[in-house]
Amino acid sequence: MSPPQHQQQPPAPTTTVFVGTLIHSTGLATLEIIAPGVLGVDSNGRISFVEKLRHSGESEGDDGVEDERLLRELLTRVGAEGVEIRRLPSHSFLIPGLIDTHVHAPQYAYTGTGYTLPLLDWLTTYTFPSERKFSSLMHAQTIYPKAVARSLRCGTTTAAWYGTLHLPATKVLAETCKSLGQRAFVGKVCMDRNGGEGYVEPSASDSLETTKEFINAVQSLNADTVQPILTPRFAVSCSSELMKGLAQLASQHALRIQTHCSENPAECSFIRDLFPDSRDYVSVYHDHGLLTNRTVLAHCVHLSDAETTLLSETQAGISHCPVSNFALSSGVCNVRRLLDANIKVGLGTDVAGGWSMSVVEAMRSALVASKVVGFTQRDALLALSKIPKSVVEDEGPVLYHDQPHRPLTVPEVFYLATLGGARVLNIAETVGNFIPGKEFDAVIVDLDAPETTTSEIDEARRPVTVFEHDTVTTMFEKWVFLGDDRNVAGVWVKGRRVV
Repeated sequence: MSPPQHQQQPPAPTTTVFVGTLIHSTGLATLEIIAPGVLGVDSNGRISFVEKLRHSGESEGDDGVEDERLLRELLTRVGAEGVEIRRLPSHSFLIPGLIDTHVHAPQYAYTGTGYTLPLLDWLTTYTFPSERKFSSLMHAQTIYPKAVARSLRCGTTTAAWYGTLHLPATKVLAETCKSLGQRAFVGKVCMDRNGGEGYVEPSASDSLETTKEFINAVQSLNADTVQPILTPRFAVSCSSELMKGLAQLASQHALRIQTHCSENPAECSFIRDLFPDSRDYVSVYHDHGLLTNRTVLAHCVHLSDAETTLLSETQAGISHCPVSNFALSSGVCNVRRLLDANIKVGLGTDVAGGWSMSVVEAMRSALVASKVVGFTQRDALLALSKIPKSVVEDEGPVLYHDQPHRPLTVPEVFYLATLGGARVLNIAETVGNFIPGKEFDAVIVDLDAPETTTSEIDEARRPVTVFEHDTVTTMFEKWVFLGDDRNVAGVWVKGRRVV
C-alpha cells in the first residue's frame, strides 16, 4: 500500500562529500565562508548536509591527521560513511552555480562586434539579420551547442535563454540545454511588428499558436531542469493583441515571462509614441497583464519613481546587464536604488549586447557601474552647490539625492549572481546557495588553474596569482576581479557533473 501523501519519504542516502572551502550567500550582504567545510550530496542530487569541520581557533596540524579524524567522526555522525570524498585543493573553493538571468543564444555567433552603435541601430544592423538565419535548422544545430557549452564552461548552471521566433530552432535550443545538462528557461521569441525586413511573425495569433506548440514541446522533454518561458521580445516589437494573449497563456499555465524594459532613451521615447495611453514603459506591461511576480525585465536603466514603485508592488524581477549597458551606450543602472525599493535583482550577460558569456564579468562590471552612479551623483551635487540658492529655489525641487550613494560591494554582486538570480527566476527554494534540501548546483573555482610548471613564465598563464599573505577572503575577491573560465575546475547541476 502506498504511504499517505502527508507522510515524508526517508531521505536519500548521501553519495558524495565535498571537503574544503565553501562560499555562499545567505542574504544580500551576507557572504558566508565555511573553511574548512563539508558538504554532502545525496543520490537525488540534493544537498544532504553542510557542516564546518573545525571550529575557530582549532588548527589543522602539519600532517592533516586531525582533520581526517574529525572528518571520519562527522561522516559517522551524519550517516555518510563509505561515500565518495572529493577534497578541494588549498587555493580553491566551492560556490553555488552562477545564474544568468538574461542571455540571447542566437546572438552568440557575433559576440564582440558592433559596439559603436546604439541599441535600436544595433538591432537592425546585427541582431535581426543574424537571427533570421535560424530559419535553418542546421544553423541552429551548429550555433546552439556552442553557446550553451560556453555558458556552462563559464560556471553558469542556470540560464534564461532567448531563442528566435523560429519554432523548430528554439526546440533545438531547449533540447541542447537538456543534453548538455544546464538548468534553463528557454523562450521562443514573440514579435509581430518592428523586427526589420523579413523578421516578424505573420500575426499575433500565429505567434501565440507557435508559442503554445513550443510550450508543449519543452514540457514533453520531461526534463525538470528545462522549462519554457514566455518571451515577448519587448513592447516595441509586440502588438497589444500579442501581449494580452501571452498574458493569458502565462496565467493559464503559471509560466514565467521575460522581456526588455527601459534599456535605451530612444527606445523609451519610441514606447511613448506606440502606447500613448500607458503612463510609462513599465505600465505598458502592467496594462497588458504581463507584469507579475514571475516576470523578468532586462535592463531597467531609465526608470521613474512611479515605475520603481510599480515594480516593487508587483514583485517583478530585474536582470541587471551592466556589460551590455556599457557596450551599447545605453546608460548606467542604479541597482542600489532598486534594492532599496525591495525589488528582486539578478545579473544577466545579455550576450551579444554584452561581450562576455561570463557572469563573473557581469559581477565586476556591476561593481564598476555602481561606482559610476556614485560619481555621477557626486558631480551633480558639486555642480548644484555652485548655483546660487535663489536660482535653485526658482527652478523647483532638487532632483539629485542628498544622501551619499552606497556602491555595491563584492558580497552583494556575488549575491546578485547566485541567490539574487534565483529569486528573480523564482527558483530560490531549489537553488542559489548551500542550504540543505536544495539541489546541488555548484562550481569549483581553482585559483591555481590552469596547471603550470614551476617556471615563472608558465605560471603567468594563470589569471589569478595567490601569494602567502592571501586569505580566503582576499582569494575570493581576487577571483571576482581577475578570474575567468580557466579557474572553473568543475560544474555540477542537480548533483550531476556537467563540466
